[in-house]
Parts: sequence; C-alpha cells; structure tokens
Amino acid sequence: MPSARFPDRKRCWPSASFGFRTNPKYLKNTFYRYFFSCKYVFSESWHLTEDSCMKCPASVVVEEIISTLIATQMQTLSSIHQQPRAGEAYPARKSPNLQVVEKNMKNKPILAIHGGAGTIQRALMKPDAEQRYHAALHEILSAGQSILADGGSALDAVSEAVRRLEDCPLFNAGHGSVLTAEGTHELDASIMDGSTLDAGAISCVKHVRNPVLLARQVMEKSEYLMFTGPGAEAFARAQGMEMVEPGYFYTEARHQQWLVVRGQAGVLLDHDAATLTARAAEQALPHEPLDPNRKFGTVGAVACDSHGHLAAATSTGGMTNKPVGRVGDSPVIGAGCYANDATCAVSATGSGEMFVRMVAAYDISAQMEYCGTSLEQAAAEVVMNKLPRIAGRGGLIAVDAQGNVTLPFNTEGMYRGYARVGGSPVTAIYR
Repeated sequence: MPSARFPDRKRCWPSASFGFRTNPKYLKNTFYRYFFSCKYVFSESWHLTEDSCMKCPASVVVEEIISTLIATQMQTLSSIHQQPRAGEAYPARKSPNLQVVEKNMKNKPILAIHGGAGTIQRALMKPDAEQRYHAALHEILSAGQSILADGGSALDAVSEAVRRLEDCPLFNAGHGSVLTAEGTHELDASIMDGSTLDAGAISCVKHVRNPVLLARQVMEKSEYLMFTGPGAEAFARAQGMEMVEPGYFYTEARHQQWLVVRGQAGVLLDHDAATLTARAAEQALPHEPLDPNRKFGTVGAVACDSHGHLAAATSTGGMTNKPVGRVGDSPVIGAGCYANDATCAVSATGSGEMFVRMVAAYDISAQMEYCGTSLEQAAAEVVMNKLPRIAGRGGLIAVDAQGNVTLPFNTEGMYRGYARVGGSPVTAIYR
C-alpha cells in the first residue's frame, strides 16, 4: 500500500530547485523503470508499488531511491566493520538463542566433572573406598565452584578442576596414569573455550606434570591446535611448564594391573587389569568402587560462568598396556571435548575409538544447533542410542549456557558430580 509520504495524487512537475534540466516526465519514467528492474537489491526497504510510484513527483521518487541506496550501503559497511581483525574473536552471533542466553545470565554458574565410567564392583571394595572417591570429587568440585563464585571464567574453572583430577592418584590422568605396553606413561589432554571456539590439545607427553595446563598454553600461546610427543614437551619447556620425571605418574596399583595385562593379548581400559588380577587370585581389590576390568579412564570438566560462557577440558593416561603412540578421543576436539557458547560444553569418557568415530561431543552440539534438541535429549541420543550401535561404551558430562546439566552413561557407573554456585556439590558413582 502507498505510504503516508506518497499519497495518491495527480502527477506534478518537480521543483526547479531539484536541478533537472530536461523533460521531468522522461526522467521520472527512466528512474522508476531502472528502480523496479533492480529493486531486489533493496526490496526489504522499498514499500511502493509501480502504480504509486507513477503517481508521485519525479523528485520524490529519485529522493526515495537515493535514500534507500545509501541506507543499504551503510548497512553493508556496518557489517564489514564488524568482521574481526587478525587475532580477534568474532562478535557474538545474533540469533534467537542469544536472547535466551542473555536472559539467563543471572542463573547461577555451574561446574560438572567426571572421573571415568565403568562396571560397578560393590562387592570388591572396602567400606571406606567409596567414601574416598566421593570425598575427592567433592573437594575438586568445591575448588572449581569457588572460582565461579568469585566471578571467574568457565575456562579457569575447568582448568583448575581437571588439574586437581590429574593430581589425584585415584583417577587415570596425571599422577596415577596407567602404563603402556613398554611400561611407560603417555598422557593426553584437551581444552576448549566456548566463547571464542579456541582450543588446544596435546598427546603422548611423558614429563609434563599437568597435561591440561599445557593444552591451555597451546590454545593461548601458539597459533596451532595440537602438539604431540617430543614436540609437545619442547613447547612445554619453552613456556616454563612444570616438568617431572616419569616416576611421578607411577602408582603401585597401576603397576600391578599392568603386570597382569602385559602377558595377555589386547589392552584394557584404565584399571581393567586390576579386577583381572583380583579374579585370578580370587580375592577382592579394595581400592575402587568401579570394576577396574570394566572401567574407562578419563577425567574431565565442563562449566558455565556468570556471563553465560562455556568451557570444557578432558585429560587421560590412556589404556592399560596400550601400544606406544596410541591416541584416543580425549585430545580430539569434537570427540572427547567440545565447547560452544551457542550450544553446549561436553567432556567424554569411554571407548575412545568409538567416540572419535561418532564425533560424540560435537554431535550433541550439532543436534542442539540444527534440530533445536534440548541438551538432555541430544546427550541421551548419543550415549544411549548412537554409541551402542558401534559397541561404544562410556559416558559424558555436558552443560549449556542456561545452566542445564546432564551426565548420561551407558555403563553401570560413572564417577561424576556437579556444583552450582550457592549450592552444595552433588557427587555420584552408581546409577
């Protein structure tokens, strides 16, 4: 319909002040034919029909065309101006989801952690064994919770949580890692910042005390995403990272597991050999609530901070008696670790090759972004339906920018927990 600015009226001559020095009618017809031949360029801004255009003065028609063209050009320049310079992050995506995130920024921040998934062996543990795992999970959650409560970033929270998991001998990462087929230790880790999609990863390191901290250095201090083996350790030394002798990672429990497994074909995940040893000796192993012969050893953390930013980190010592150089899903972005403010943050634990084949962590994000699936539904689809199709076992933890959390697993148990700012940490092992 004609706008108020262009009421139906008789054709009139343009004022002399407009500057025309030829037949106004000819100019007017020429302009309007040109305009309607290319109006698709700015069709959203144009609100006149050809008929109403013909009923307006040529000067007004030309003025409207020029104004529209200028507005379109300014919009284009503004879009170009928003493109990031080299080294800068892209501006926040303008989408319906952004409004939801902003609206929920007042939600209390949350941290979730895991320490591996596997088969329950309640009959094979001493009365205090389960309590020691709960106490360790609670202490680590409290440390990360304090960072978030003080306004710290999700990235800082997951870094500290995984660092502490690496330092705890109860879990297969850092101190307490399993041994390779050659009786050595090779550690992997990754980290991802959901606000920038920056990520860092390392694999097959033997002297770095905290692999997750090295992964963060790769993300923040290099132009690359992953370093491996000697190259990763050289980078660690250049960054002043704390280096240790291989004996630092050793524990007697892991060594006993390796002694049993090394004479047999194949490899076992995390503490798998421990139960094998116990069954062979027909005696219980008191140190783990989960059956070490059915346990997938990885640690990880995910967090949402007070600004709605997400982060994820994952670390592992690998598989008992694994071939030297074998790498699973833990340092693979999109498989064992992923974070994106627009969707979710995920850290996985399980049969690494299957998680890589399924691109498990990213699959959850993709379902949320492209299908509008909820965090809980997307995670359940991957863990309960997709992974089992290829014999994938394990679990994961995930949070979104609204503070929702889910911790699904398809094994009998998973060391896990979460803590919201202002609340008490919640820990669990069994279903």
